[in-house]
Amino acid sequence: MKRLIGLFVGLFIALLITFFAGENPFHIFSILIKSAFGSMYDLGLTLSYTTPLIFCGLSVAVSFHAGLFNVGAEGQLTMAAITAAAVGILFPQVPFPFAPILAFTAALFVGGFWGFIPGWLRAVRGSHEVIITIMLNFIAAGTANWLALKVIPNLNSQNPETAMVSNNYLFKDYDLIARIFPDTPANASFGVAIFIAVLMWIIIWKTTFGFELRAMGANSEAAQRAGISKNKILVLSMIISGMLAGGVALSEVLGSAGQYRVGFSPDYGFIGIAVALLANNNPIGVIFAAFLMGALHKGAADLDMETTTITRDFSRIIQAFIILGVAGQAYWEHLRTSRIRKN
Repeated sequence: MKRLIGLFVGLFIALLITFFAGENPFHIFSILIKSAFGSMYDLGLTLSYTTPLIFCGLSVAVSFHAGLFNVGAEGQLTMAAITAAAVGILFPQVPFPFAPILAFTAALFVGGFWGFIPGWLRAVRGSHEVIITIMLNFIAAGTANWLALKVIPNLNSQNPETAMVSNNYLFKDYDLIARIFPDTPANASFGVAIFIAVLMWIIIWKTTFGFELRAMGANSEAAQRAGISKNKILVLSMIISGMLAGGVALSEVLGSAGQYRVGFSPDYGFIGIAVALLANNNPIGVIFAAFLMGALHKGAADLDMETTTITRDFSRIIQAFIILGVAGQAYWEHLRTSRIRKN
């Protein structure tokens, strides 16, 4: 509840800026709401943006709990997505439902491996995970682009994308969410993302591993003195983070597009950092934070057409002020608590 105060303060300041740009803040807000929730089609698009943000928010949150900063969710989801597409193209004879399970498992494995690399380097070599994950993002983008354009390209299109996966790998015909929101990319992976978020909450707060994870993030020296293996936690947390980011392959490749498209991600991995911060790294809170960010991303899409001075990029400004508002509120609460303790 306290974080909602910071959220509304940040939103208010962001909308106030539009006044100085010559726009009516209430008009801008109405555009955002109408564009995000004005119809079933709009809501479907909002959910389609929300789903990958849940996966990426969880990815960043898990690493934060371990005292790590995973800036590599973008690269991890990219490698997972191209892997899912490659499996669906190279092994077309696998029957349903084993086909999507195979592709998704391969995507999670590769995403986890892409998280393992910085985790292992941090644990064994002391390399900083931020630097390693940033470099791996570029390597992932280059590798995926090469595979999409040179190895498994779509020969029937001039767009930079892979060929379509076999129909055995798609589950649209059995997808209730896709039927509720026709003509949108929304699919059953939204329900999967919510399930995984709840599962991660249980793991982090109700299991021994979760306790060790949080203990390492809170005080690594004390955790090691208590017998917790630092290297194990560092490596496992990054593997899990990579696998969670890899969940984007389910929504973007197997659930909707049926192929890997170069540049399909509007920086889901980086927006996931904002989602995790807004949710205070709580997996349940990630669901609502991702929905908010997804709604802002979709709502801002109509600003180009409805206003003369505000563009869709304004969603980034709103996101920034919301994060600043929440962070400022948390800092104010920290100062207030410190003063009470001193007195």
